[in-house]
Amino acid sequence: MSSAAAATATAAAASFAATAAPSSSRRRITLRGRPSPRRGVAAMAVSTPRSAAAFLERRESEHALHFVKYQGLGNDFIMVDNRDSAVPKVTPEEAAKLCDRNFGVGADGVIFVMPGVNGADYTMRIFNSDGSEPEMCGNGVRCFARFIAELENLQGTHSFKIHTGAGLIIPEIQNDGKVKVDMGQPILSGPNVPTKLPSTKNKAVVQADLVVDGSIWQVTCVSMGNPHCVTFGTKDLKDLHVDDLKLSDIGPNFEHHEMFPARTNTEFVQVLSRSHLKMRVWERGAGETLACGTGACAVVVAAVLEGRAERKCVVDLPGGPLEIEWREDDNHVYMTGPAEAVFYGSAIH
Repeated sequence: MSSAAAATATAAAASFAATAAPSSSRRRITLRGRPSPRRGVAAMAVSTPRSAAAFLERRESEHALHFVKYQGLGNDFIMVDNRDSAVPKVTPEEAAKLCDRNFGVGADGVIFVMPGVNGADYTMRIFNSDGSEPEMCGNGVRCFARFIAELENLQGTHSFKIHTGAGLIIPEIQNDGKVKVDMGQPILSGPNVPTKLPSTKNKAVVQADLVVDGSIWQVTCVSMGNPHCVTFGTKDLKDLHVDDLKLSDIGPNFEHHEMFPARTNTEFVQVLSRSHLKMRVWERGAGETLACGTGACAVVVAAVLEGRAERKCVVDLPGGPLEIEWREDDNHVYMTGPAEAVFYGSAIH
């Protein structure tokens, strides 16, 4: 990166000015931004840290936060080493500013690696891009596992017990670099999803009618520790083509529907075969994202409940594929997919 570019690059989120240094194992990334009207242009210091741990060991001042940005299929997160405290280093409001893609670093959420509780190795908390706090995040937990491996300088196969708002989650880093996560058992009881829609099949809400903007959508509700509303189409449109949907119009109306007292994530699904599904997602608190791990899990569960797919599927998301299996022997859902570091950075606030 040229010195001229370094002197003019900035990404300010209200009182934030973000600086970044690319990983030595990856191509250089140039950040382009514009200065905050309340601050001068911030110079960007570029270096090549040996690892995330080495970068994060740099002394944090009262006004600086070091982070590593990770992505899983384009679902991107600002990862914060918070192992020295059970209190997040930034507030929900600050997290929302950091996640702003025009004036901040840009991300779908901020994830904190915290000390473990109740026998867990670590605790995971996450603030969405709107500042809300979800129970957990499937793509985020894969990034979490890879971040831990880098912080602890771990090589080869490793698994961790992670305490989340959705309970204990166990990711395993595999030899190929992908992360396989035991996501636990899906929750199907309507009140526990939660949804106010009446049950239609064995206390579960399967292919229930939901009126959204005058259209009757058929939905199946699943919780993977966080609520999901899965639809394969309306009563009139049996074969959904997800690429034709304008999620920015319809997504918020699902998320804030009165039938979902805690709001909901919504997955729109196209069946390519009984082992191959395609989905787009509107995430609660984040809007349309390129991938949603818990959503992909919920999609396979819903597809099985509706008789549309087998228990082991490849799920195509805009950011790439995930391998999902809902095992019959233990009733657990297993998700396998990638996660990788994008860049190292510091946020000054």
